[in-house]
Amino acid sequence: MSDALTMDSIARLVPQGARVLDLGCGDGAMLAYLHTHRGCTGYGIELSDANVLACVKRGVNVIQLNLDEGLAMFEDASFDVVLQIDTLQHLRNAEVMLRETARVGRTGIVAFPNFAHWPNRLSVLRGRMPVTRRLPYQWYDTPNIRVGTYKDFESLAQKNGLQVLDAYGLHEGREVRLWPNARAGTAVFKFQRR
Repeated sequence: MSDALTMDSIARLVPQGARVLDLGCGDGAMLAYLHTHRGCTGYGIELSDANVLACVKRGVNVIQLNLDEGLAMFEDASFDVVLQIDTLQHLRNAEVMLRETARVGRTGIVAFPNFAHWPNRLSVLRGRMPVTRRLPYQWYDTPNIRVGTYKDFESLAQKNGLQVLDAYGLHEGREVRLWPNARAGTAVFKFQRR
């Protein structure tokens, strides 16, 4: 997720000058954006060799780490904000990593493809798994371990003692606050421990 409108929407959730940890940072585009537009500092965590190299080329501090191994190297509240942008659906231990996000950061921000978006529902009604801009893979060739919905995350947050500070959907870079579970391709949540 690297288009400018989407990055700007997520960046507005991050306080000016915050210390940020970006889990699954990809090529470092979001951290670079936060550095340039919000004066943030921090680190990215990435597994892919190619993405680690892309981060280095961008000047983004990056640590090569498999997130399924956890965040034990970081102390409680080490960062102002921990990001999981398009990461949660790829993790085997999503619930554990969500709790770790809340432990390591004062706040967490999660964004993921919303499987309940109406085109996805229509595709399933027609008997097919959706292939969309936000879920661009065939069911047999996807890197996603799971799919989730806006409403699913609300329940997961409550179950894990997290307080949702802001929640909305994104569709084509625009914020969707009215019926985001059906009208948005991406779910976005800002949260903290209770």
